[in-house]
Amino acid sequence: MPEYDVSERQGDAKSKGRITTQEQLETLLTSPAELDSYVERVVQDEMGDVNGLIKDAVADGVKAARVKRPGMFDPNEPNPEAVGADMDGKFGSMGEFLRTIHHSPRYGDHNDKRLKILGESEGDAGGFLVPEEFRTTLMTLALEEAIVRPRAFTMPMASDRVRIPAIRDTSHASNVFGGVSVNWTPESGTVTASEPTFSQIALTAKKLTGHTISSNELLADSAIGLSALLTQLFGQAIRYFEDDAFIAGDGAGEPVGFNNANNPALVSVAKETGQAADTIVWENLVNMYARMLPSSLGRAVWIANPDTFPQLATLQLSVGTGGSAIWINNGQAGPPASILGRPLVFSEKMNTVGDAGDIMFADLSYYAIGDRQSVTVASSPHVRFTTDETVWRFIERLDGRPWLDSPLTPRRGSNTLSPFVRIAARA
Repeated sequence: MPEYDVSERQGDAKSKGRITTQEQLETLLTSPAELDSYVERVVQDEMGDVNGLIKDAVADGVKAARVKRPGMFDPNEPNPEAVGADMDGKFGSMGEFLRTIHHSPRYGDHNDKRLKILGESEGDAGGFLVPEEFRTTLMTLALEEAIVRPRAFTMPMASDRVRIPAIRDTSHASNVFGGVSVNWTPESGTVTASEPTFSQIALTAKKLTGHTISSNELLADSAIGLSALLTQLFGQAIRYFEDDAFIAGDGAGEPVGFNNANNPALVSVAKETGQAADTIVWENLVNMYARMLPSSLGRAVWIANPDTFPQLATLQLSVGTGGSAIWINNGQAGPPASILGRPLVFSEKMNTVGDAGDIMFADLSYYAIGDRQSVTVASSPHVRFTTDETVWRFIERLDGRPWLDSPLTPRRGSNTLSPFVRIAARA
């Protein structure tokens, strides 16, 4: 036990009830029970050092040996391919594993034979492999961030159905706000009466649910806090699927998505004459920009499927007999995060390249979300009592829809305008 030799840290050892003389050490070694108690006490005192030792040793060892973890696997089944699988069952607990590491020098012939050392050729730079059963890091595929909710008009719902008052403004050809007209009136002339047209937007709470089952053994034995983990995973999943409905939902038992034909305010820009299937050309983007509400140009964002990236990255503009690259003009810097000065967001929830809605220009402040019930979680051990399993249920109630009921006819011009613009299909 070189770390607690009389010649080292003697003053500190006395204050902590440790060995300070050779006679104490000899007495301790003749009593297994007292030795185990002493080791437990020392490890507890040094737990901060142990945590750092494990973190550094394992990280350095894995890096030195260039070990890679395999992909995801069923947590209810053993993973024989995991780098620490052959160490499972050799230690009774994580505490025993930590104590063994604490008194092992990481090199030489004095290590416990159960330990597996990584990076042995690098001497004390190596580390100890952690048994797979003690790993508490869960490898997950990160979900994309919510696109609609942070940019939308969101309000609480006091009941399962709420009506939002709105102005029905569909044309500026002769008035604004659905009927408000202002006229140049001569002296003693008659003032023309006008008034706005009011409407209502109805939001009806829809139920979004999640459900899973876990064995009670997994709940009790998992190195990861399963209850907190499931709540986190299903919370993220529900946010993911609500965002998908806000984008593409058809309104049948779910919100009306802005990238769906049921969006009454949607504007589709026709493809160019002779345009090849499954392509995006610069003229498509310019024409989409021109159909955006002028008042929304400072808020609108581009939203595109990742499949569109090759098309965007190779956009060209013909100039005489030549041409030039538009979106990317060299292969050194990263691609720009904007088109025509407005942010570009990639989302797998958009349609694939060539389909209507593979890329959109949208002002999401014109999308209304009503929250009736935030995400709640409940568990029950009784539903599957005879199989010793716990049932988990996750529920959220909400609705969403664009609050404009048609595109806008401008004061002058032949093309309608909208906060939701996309390219028509290019088959």
